[in-house]
Amino acid sequence: MAKEPKAAATNPGGPVRKAPAKAPKSEQTRTLILETALRLFQERGYDRTTMRAIAQEAGVSVGNAYYYFAGKEHLVQGFYDRLGEEHAAAVVPVLEGDDDLAERIRGVLTAWLDVAEPYHPFAAQFFKNAADPQSPLSPFSDDSRPAREAAIAIQERALRGSSTKTDPGLAELLPHLMWLMQMGLVLFWVHDGSAGTERSRRLVERVAPIAARGIGLSRFRVLRPLVRQIHDVLEEFMPDALTRTAGGPPSGAPGGAPAGAEPGTTPPKTP
Repeated sequence: MAKEPKAAATNPGGPVRKAPAKAPKSEQTRTLILETALRLFQERGYDRTTMRAIAQEAGVSVGNAYYYFAGKEHLVQGFYDRLGEEHAAAVVPVLEGDDDLAERIRGVLTAWLDVAEPYHPFAAQFFKNAADPQSPLSPFSDDSRPAREAAIAIQERALRGSSTKTDPGLAELLPHLMWLMQMGLVLFWVHDGSAGTERSRRLVERVAPIAARGIGLSRFRVLRPLVRQIHDVLEEFMPDALTRTAGGPPSGAPGGAPAGAEPGTTPPKTP
C-alpha cells in the first residue's frame, strides 16, 4: 500500500509556501564589497581609501574585489545605481498620484532628498571628484550613463503623467531639462549645511511651481525659440543625453558579475 505524502510541517491544511529565494552568492559578495566601500569612504575619505583596504575589510581577495568592481570609480557608480533604484521606488506614490505637475516635481525632488539623506555626510567627497570633467564619476560621463538615463526616465514619467500640456515637439527635451534642474539641486544639497538639509527642501518648495509653470508656458510659440536654443546647447555639449548609441549596452556601464556567476581569477590591479 502506497504511503500518503506527509503534510507540510507548517501551515497544515493550506498551500505549501516556498521560502523566499536568497540572493545568489555573487550578488551577496558584490553587495558586501559595496557596503564596505561606502563605510570606508565615510570613515577615511574617498581619496585615502584603496581597493586593497576595501577588500581586506570585506574579507575578500583583492582580485575578487576587482572582479566585481574594476576600480573605486566603479564602486561609486554602484552607489549611484543604488541611489537611483531607491529613488525609483520612493517616487512610485508620486507618479501614481496627483496629476498636478508642480506637485509631481516637488514629490520627485523631495523623494531624492529623502533617499540621499543618509549619504550626505560624505557626499561632498564624491562630488569633489565628479566635478572633474574627465572623471568617470561626472554625471555627464559615459560611465554615468545608466544612472543618468534612469533619472531622466523618472522625470519623463513625472511629466507624461501630469495634466500639463506641452508642445509634442519638446517631449524628448523637457525631461532632460528637468534632470538638469535636479542636478542643480544635487549641487546645492552637497553644500547645504543646514540641519536636515532643510534649505534644500525649501528650495524644492520654491522651485517646483516655477518649473511647472515654465514647462506649461513652453507650448506657446513665443517661447519656442528659447527652448530650441537650449535644445541646441544640450545637443552640442551633452550629445549622449539626447541621442542613444546604437548597438550593445552603453560602454562604461557599471560592471559586476552576471547573476549567479562565481568569481574567476582576475589579476589584481594596482589600487
